[in-house]
Amino acid sequence: MSDSTAKDRKHAGLDTPSDLGANAVKDIAAALTTLLADVFALYLKTKNFHWHMSGRHFRDYHLLLDEQADQIFAMTDAIAERGRKIGGTTLRSIGHASRLQRLADNDADFVTPDGMLAELREDNKQLLVSMRQTHILCDEHGDVATASLLENWIDETERRFWFLFETTRPEK
Repeated sequence: MSDSTAKDRKHAGLDTPSDLGANAVKDIAAALTTLLADVFALYLKTKNFHWHMSGRHFRDYHLLLDEQADQIFAMTDAIAERGRKIGGTTLRSIGHASRLQRLADNDADFVTPDGMLAELREDNKQLLVSMRQTHILCDEHGDVATASLLENWIDETERRFWFLFETTRPEK
């Protein structure tokens, strides 16, 4: 038995029929898996900053980040299931996610509240770029369903970016 035949049999249990072509499934599922790694990284960083918030605006920032973390986490299952629904695979472990994520972790012992909000603002901005790139890929392959999901996530991410931008805007 050839290696490719063994590989095909190994993955046969995960076969999901799709009207998208094999290249579309491969490209879109890979983009979604990488996007999912970024979303998990942003979720954990948002919760990290939520848990470690301090200062005179503690309550407002603590609640803002909790709300944003809930919204970010809500995307995770839909992203993973969309990749599977079209016939691809998705993340299998934290290690897998860490190898794919493009957003940097923050393991610092202390980050100022302004630093936290500014970092999350930039991470959400970077996530917007990745989502738009994935949307373009979906358009190229005619995957309107994934593109539609991305449009909603882009809108939510723009709102998070806006809130973080306004919160970090210097006082005049």
